[in-house]
Amino acid sequence: MSAVGQFGSVLGCAGLALLYVARRRHLRIVGLGGWALGLMLLSAYLAPDLSPVRLVAAAGAGLVVSAAGGWILLRYPYVLAFATLACVPARIPVRLGDEDANLLLPLYVVVGSLAVALGWQLAVRRDDRDRELSAVAIPLAAFVAWIGLTLVWSVDLREGAIFVGAFILPFGLLALGFARLPWRGRFITWLWAALVGTALTYASIGVYQWATRDVFWNPKVIVGNAYAPFFRVNSIFWDPSIYGRYLTIGILTALAGVLLGGVRGWKLGGLYAVIAAMWVGLFFSFSQSSFVALAIGVLVAALVVWGRVAVIVAASLAVVLALGVLAVPQTRNRVEAKSRAGIDSITSDRATLVGQGLRIAAANPVGGVGVGGFKRAYADRTGLPGKRPKKAASHTTPVTVAAEAGLLGLVLFGWVCIAALLGALRGLGRGFTSRVSFAVGLTLVAIIVHSFFYNALFEDPTTWALLGLVGLAVSVPRKGGKA
Repeated sequence: MSAVGQFGSVLGCAGLALLYVARRRHLRIVGLGGWALGLMLLSAYLAPDLSPVRLVAAAGAGLVVSAAGGWILLRYPYVLAFATLACVPARIPVRLGDEDANLLLPLYVVVGSLAVALGWQLAVRRDDRDRELSAVAIPLAAFVAWIGLTLVWSVDLREGAIFVGAFILPFGLLALGFARLPWRGRFITWLWAALVGTALTYASIGVYQWATRDVFWNPKVIVGNAYAPFFRVNSIFWDPSIYGRYLTIGILTALAGVLLGGVRGWKLGGLYAVIAAMWVGLFFSFSQSSFVALAIGVLVAALVVWGRVAVIVAASLAVVLALGVLAVPQTRNRVEAKSRAGIDSITSDRATLVGQGLRIAAANPVGGVGVGGFKRAYADRTGLPGKRPKKAASHTTPVTVAAEAGLLGLVLFGWVCIAALLGALRGLGRGFTSRVSFAVGLTLVAIIVHSFFYNALFEDPTTWALLGLVGLAVSVPRKGGKA
């Protein structure tokens, strides 16, 4: 079955890459077919104990649901965006062989519906649009294709297959779906309102948890709160850092409207109010990575809007950031205690993970240890027991990419980030399109920065949706005027 998983990864990722870059419609149909077949092969590899009858029944049920969802998306394209937003927190624990995983199962229904709708558009409606992802298309296609290929030599085939089959392939198609949305200012405004509304709701739940000392879902957070001198909340999310990242995104999208102009009167006052409310919810997550991501996002916003003046602002923000990090009890207590492990203790052993990850990358500079291989390679290097020890889980996306995909993978990863950020933040004016592009760019900055401390960049559908929105925003002319 290992060859099935490897072939499925290569075929699925190559098909997705072809969808991104192909100019001819029939090649895009071939790409979509390769994507679907690759995903099916990976699914078969990850569920080898299921009988053929059950697999066929599950595939049939999925096809019926996807067909119904595809019909809805063909009639109402923006259902894709609103359904994705609604499904972001919905991670459901599942068992994949001998592995436990928290997967976005409701979102996979949305992706299946998107695949059906896209197939209908290409094959029946003869939709001849191409390169919807704009400047991001080629670098993202190259990165996806390379990641899929690295599963061939991965030291942990099952972990890599889960990563490709559960995140890269489904969410990669999601990026294309967002880029193909029609530009409708009203729906985009409603989508932003839904984002902020859900963020405020989640923040309210977080404040309630802090006030009542009652955390949902995650036993690790519950146990940690019992022994820590502070109380972390996770709202309806599994992890406080994911919750904090969501609120950071909400804050930065509102900040884009404040800084870029065009919003006045009571609307401007409303933006300030929602930013303050979301920040309160963020504070009680005590997520250091989210605080840093927010600070860097604000800094980039200042650089884009104010230029040289932002240098002074940056210096001030550096002081505020240092005070903010020390204000987090988790960090302050460790610094005050002067623990023997120093910076490694302050960073929850992540400094050791980064160091070992860099050594793994240096030992495998060409192709890395293969997608999903970080834990196994780390455990082999340090002598940790068990097949996939939790202490070997990487917390830094660039280091993970370098270790698993080699130098080429790291270069392609950087290319994707630079292309996306330049596409979103370059040439801004003061119109609605520029505000949307500005908000997308700032949130991408925050998510990328967050990934330096919490390795979930490509597992987060928000990342892929934002890449798609970069392509969508670039396709629309912007009003002139210096930002």
